[in-house]
Amino acid sequence: MIGRMVKVTAMAAVVLGFTSFGASANDYAPQITKMFNEQIKPWLSDPAVVDAIKAQNAKTASLSDADIDKLDKQWRAEAKGGGGPLVSELLGNALSKFLAGKKAASNGVYSELFVMDAKGLNVGQSDVTSDYMQGDEAKWQKTYSVGPDAVFIDEVEFDESSKAFQSQVSATIVDPATGKPIGAITIGMNVEKL
Repeated sequence: MIGRMVKVTAMAAVVLGFTSFGASANDYAPQITKMFNEQIKPWLSDPAVVDAIKAQNAKTASLSDADIDKLDKQWRAEAKGGGGPLVSELLGNALSKFLAGKKAASNGVYSELFVMDAKGLNVGQSDVTSDYMQGDEAKWQKTYSVGPDAVFIDEVEFDESSKAFQSQVSATIVDPATGKPIGAITIGMNVEKL
């Protein structure tokens, strides 16, 4: 109990220290936007990203809401239980390896990266996400659903898994051949490292 109280007190101190700077998503938006435009946007048209999304869109196009719910429940159970076939398949694919490489090369600026298909389902990720279906969240709804050039920068929040303050930037991914939306990406950025 004492250990837990110390942890909570330390967390409160960190939160108070951070909020005393008056930080909000808007305070970091210019830096996040610059980093997105200069570092992230150029590789969103990489065949590793585009081909993976297009292949999954072909596989998931006929999924019903019930099918998606079933997959999401399976994913959540596997994520909570430390793994399983669905999580292993996605974490082992070429796109996930590509994203993990981008995260590793960022020197801690990127805390997580994941790509979603046209239904908001995970296609690849640097780390296990808590759920498989992102289509009901702002990161997908304010990007893919909006159109080709949509970028959404979320609020700054304390991320328990990385123990850092982060803001997520999400963007629509388009097929370079057609200019049409095919999916979306979300990148968690450690704002303390910007």
